[in-house]
Amino acid sequence: MARVALVTGGSRGIGAAISKALNDAGYTVAASYAGNDEAAAAFTGETGIKTYKWNVADYAESQAGIAQVEADLGPIEVVVANAGITRDAPFHKMTPDQWQQVIDTNLTGVFNTVHPVWPGMRERKFGRIIVISSVNGQKGQFAQVNYAATKAGDIGIIRSLAQEGARAGITANAICPGYIATDMVMAVPEKVREAIIAQIPAGRLGEPEEIARCVAFLASDDASFINGSTISANGAQFFG
Repeated sequence: MARVALVTGGSRGIGAAISKALNDAGYTVAASYAGNDEAAAAFTGETGIKTYKWNVADYAESQAGIAQVEADLGPIEVVVANAGITRDAPFHKMTPDQWQQVIDTNLTGVFNTVHPVWPGMRERKFGRIIVISSVNGQKGQFAQVNYAATKAGDIGIIRSLAQEGARAGITANAICPGYIATDMVMAVPEKVREAIIAQIPAGRLGEPEEIARCVAFLASDDASFINGSTISANGAQFFG
C-alpha cells in the first residue's frame, strides 16, 4: 500500500510542486489549504490529488482535518509542513497583530500539523517530518523579524524532533529554500526581482520543482540516516 503524505499549503506554489513530486513518486498525497477554494479545486482537477481545507494556525481545525485525511486515505506517514505567510514591515512599524499572525501560522502551525500524527508514527515505528523553512530563517532579512523568527524556530523544531523520534524510525529535517520562482516572487516589479537575482551567485531564481525533489528524497527510504539536518537550496546565496 502506498504511504500517505500530507503537504500543508500543498495546492499552490512550492507546496503544489511538492504534492506533485510525491504523487509521482507513488505516495498517496493529501494537500491542505487555507482559503483559496478555486485554486484548490483547479489543482485537484489537474492532478487528482485530494485537497482539504483547514487553518494550520488552529489546533482543533488541524486535528480534525488530519483525522479526516486519515479516515479517507489511511495513516499519515509523511508530513511536509509547508504552509506559511508573510506580514512584512520594518520592526519599528510592525504591529503585534502582524507578529502574531506569522507566529501562529509559520511556527505554531508546524506544531499543530505534526503533533496529531506523532503518536501514530511512534507506534508504527516510521515517520518522515519535513519542514519548509527559509534562507531568511538562517540569515535574517530586513522587514521580516516575524518571518525570520518563525523560520529559525522551525529549524529548532526539527532538530529536537529528530532526537526524540530517531529510535522510533522517525526522521525530521528542514529545507531552507532561497528565492524561488513562485507566482508571488514573479509578481514583484522586475527591478526588484533583478536586485534579488543579483544577490544569488547562481544568477537565477530557484524552481519549485528543485525544492520538491529535495522533499521527495528526504521522504524516501534512502534518507533514513539523515535526521535533524537542514538542506540549504539557495543557489549559494547563503551557507547556513
